[in-house]
Formats: sequence, C-alpha cells, structure tokens
Amino acid sequence: MANASANAATADTQKGVLGWIERTGNRLPDPVFIFFYLILVLVAVSIVAGLFGYSAPHPTLKVEGTGEPQIITAVSLLSAENIQRLWVDMPATFTHFHPLGYVLVVMLGAGVAERTGLFGTAMRAAVRRAPKFLLTPMVALVAMVGNLAADAAYVVLIPLAGVLFAAAGRHPIAGIAAAFAGVSGGFSANLLPGQLDALLFGITEAAAESIVPSWDANIAGNWFFILAMTFLFLPVIWFVTDRIVEPRMGAYKPEGPAGEMIKDGDKPLTPEQKKGLARAGFAGIAVCALWLFFTIGPGTPLIDEAAKPEARLSPFYKSLVAAFFILFLAAGWVYGKTAGTVTGHRDIVRMMAEAMGDLAYYLVLAFAAAHFVAMFAWSNLGLIFAVQGAAGIEALGMPMPVTLALLVLLTGVVNLFVGSASAKWALLAPVLIPMLMLLNVSPEMTTAAYRVGDSATNIITPLMVYFPLILTFCQRWRKDFGLGSLTATMIPYSVFLMIGGLVLVMAWVVLGLPLGPGAGLEYTLPTE
Repeated sequence: MANASANAATADTQKGVLGWIERTGNRLPDPVFIFFYLILVLVAVSIVAGLFGYSAPHPTLKVEGTGEPQIITAVSLLSAENIQRLWVDMPATFTHFHPLGYVLVVMLGAGVAERTGLFGTAMRAAVRRAPKFLLTPMVALVAMVGNLAADAAYVVLIPLAGVLFAAAGRHPIAGIAAAFAGVSGGFSANLLPGQLDALLFGITEAAAESIVPSWDANIAGNWFFILAMTFLFLPVIWFVTDRIVEPRMGAYKPEGPAGEMIKDGDKPLTPEQKKGLARAGFAGIAVCALWLFFTIGPGTPLIDEAAKPEARLSPFYKSLVAAFFILFLAAGWVYGKTAGTVTGHRDIVRMMAEAMGDLAYYLVLAFAAAHFVAMFAWSNLGLIFAVQGAAGIEALGMPMPVTLALLVLLTGVVNLFVGSASAKWALLAPVLIPMLMLLNVSPEMTTAAYRVGDSATNIITPLMVYFPLILTFCQRWRKDFGLGSLTATMIPYSVFLMIGGLVLVMAWVVLGLPLGPGAGLEYTLPTE
C-alpha cells in the first residue's frame, strides 16, 4: 500500500509546471556543490574580467588630493595574491564567516530548549484547548512562533494540528495544511527574532562589509517587520483554511486507527509539564530583566555613552545573540528540571552536543558558502556588479517599492529550486545588499524583502526538505493523498501569502517605517 501511494504521488507531479519544477530541481546538485561549481565559474569570470579591465568607480573612496572616486578593477582569482589568500587563509575564511558564530551560539541554547521538551510542550499547551472557532488562528500563530524551535515545529506541531482538528470534528488535513502554512509559508514571521535572524543577518553583514567595512549586523534589525508579518499572515492563513481549503475537502469520516490517533494526540499535559512551563516563563522574564539591568544599570555596559546618539545602543543590539542563547538555555533547563527530562548538568551538556551534531550539514554548507562569498569579494566583482546594477536601476527610474517587490518575486522563484534559506541568501546577498545600499536602501530592508519571497513559495515546491514528511502526515488520514494533492492544497496559501507580503513590503517603504530598533529603511553611505 505504501509503495502504491508513493508511486501515485510521483505520478501526480510528473505533469504540468509542478512536474517540471520537480524534475528540474531533482537534477540540481546538492547546495554544497552548487557553491563549489559557482566558485569555478567565478574564477573563470574573474580571469576574463581582469584581462578586459572591468571596473567601476568606488562609491565611497576618493583619490587623495583630487576628490575623484577611486576606480575599482576586477582582479583575477588566479593572481598570486588571491591564490595565497585561498590556501593560507582557508581556516580563517571559514571560521570568520559571520553567520557561523551567530548560529552556533543561538543553537546551543535552542537545542536545550528543544530536547528538554519545552518547545513541544509549549506548542501543545497553546493549541490543544483553543475554542473550535479559534482553532485555525491559534494553530497558525503557534506555527509561526514555533519557528523559534526550528525543526521541532515541523515534527511536533504539524501532526498535532491534524489530531486537534479531527478531535474538533474538522478535517485533519486542513489542520495539517494550516500548520504547514504557518511554519513554512510564514517561515520568517515571528513575535521575536531567533535563529533565522542570526543566520540571515550574519550573511547580510558579510555582504554589507564589502562596501562599508564598518557596518555591523543587528539581530533585531527586522523585529518590527517580522512582527507585522505575523499579524498580516495570521488572518490570511485563517481565511484560506476556513474558506478555501477545508470546504474543498468536505466532511471527514474517521477510518481505521484514526480514532486512536485522536485519543493519543489529545492527551492533557501532566502536572509536571504545566509546572515546568510556568517556571520556564519566570526564567525567561528573569533573563529579560537581567538584560534590562545590563542596559540601564550602573555603568550601562550595553550602552556606548561616548558614541553618536544613533550608535549608542550598538552594544545592546550585538548582545542579543548572547541574550537568546541565555534565554533558551535558562528556560529549557528550568523546564527540564521540573518536568523530569533533566536530571543533572551532564544532560544539559549532552543536549548541547546533540544540537551541534544537528548542525553538521550546515557546517559543510557554511564552508562552501564562506569561500564563495570571500572569493567574490577578493575579485571585486561583487562591488562592481553592485555599482553598475545600482546605476541601471537608477536609470530605469523605477520607484523603490517596485524594485523591492521585484526582489521578493525573484526570491520566490529561486526558492522553488534552492530550498535552503542560507544557501539562497549567500548567493544573492553579495550583489543585492551593496547594490541597494548604493540606492540608499538599508541592508535591513533588503533582508526583509528577501525574507518575504523566501517564505511564500516554501509550501508548494516538492524540493522543500520537509515536503515528504508533511505528505506522510497527510497519508495517515487519507491514504490516497499524493504529492499533487498536497501541492494543490498549499497553492492558495502561497498565492495569498505572496500577495500579502508584496503589499507589506511596498507599504513599508511608502510609509518609511523602521524595521527594528535602530534599523531604518534608508541608508546613507559614509563619506571620507
């Protein structure tokens, strides 16, 4: 039966546009090798560009004495200097890759919170007692916030949503679809910055430094924007689920072991779990209070009193990576100790080690991405492309909201073939960030636009890494539910989320709203 379902699922996707996407995407190499192949292409392009003197005026550096802009020229990656850089600096190129430190630190804490059961229990507690008419928005909200828990939201919440919908007399696949739309379609939406912010802003910082070496990332640089995404996407998912997706499915009649799944999935929390959640909440409040004390307490260690007014909170923003590490670690440890999943400090160390083990593939990907980004900078091609691209956009005279909307759509299309958020951003950021900085668009705004496109099409590509898992969850409730069925179910979510995201980006630019604390929409290049 399983093989027959799999064959039917494969057949469903061999026709039309989705079939073409699946076949084309399956022929693509692993993202790690995509970066290696791109490095080879980059070397060849740098040689040709160097031979023909490909150049552009530097946007900020001036020739001393004349005031004329310095000319930046393409440099071959096979020059003696760049060959030396590649082999001698290889360890530093890898370890100094900005996202690496951010992600590793945050994941040390988040791994503890996930493995103690805090994230899973918190998600269950948030949705299992929701009134029937509020079940969809509660599932969608918890799904979006659940991205703080990374993979746990896929593994815990999505199948649980199917159980809860069935227990409420609603179609379980509609619950799975709503949760999948929240976790993956609302991938960047959240109430708080988290692991994804650390990952993306590390890449943003590396790209921005190619044009302004002093630019520093602020992990909260999109906080206000992702908060707005959350409250925009919530009614979108609610509407699509209740008005489009569920009515198409009709009434659900439990078959086979479905009744037992409902009973098992709807078990109440134990007293220890409830007490653990309460104590974890107090631990989280204590960490927030501690950071507030560090910010405004004696000596104001997280405020640079000597800096310009707009830069005084820079230490606070930079400390947020450590703040999330401590927050997740403290809350997870307290929950685990109370719920019985932690018996001593050795359990915490083991959980941290397991979290680092989960990042093994990311480390390999980061090695390849780090060298691609670094070599792009060594060749000067990224900066030259950015200068000339900015001039081209300026010549077209397109309004900035339209430019950013096109960036959203470009990202959405690329996302159909390259699912990894870090891989896509490492490919796009070295050109897009400097190019839009030259047009006075802040790196934070460019990152925000990228995040919208990166989210909306996650749920309709069979190449999304969790797509087969979601299909398995659906087939527990309906055996004949194939890949084509799942894709067709998720298309309305993708379309409405993309439209909503585009409107949000353009409205944000028109209104000139801040993207986060200390993160404005516009950026003015420093002059020397």
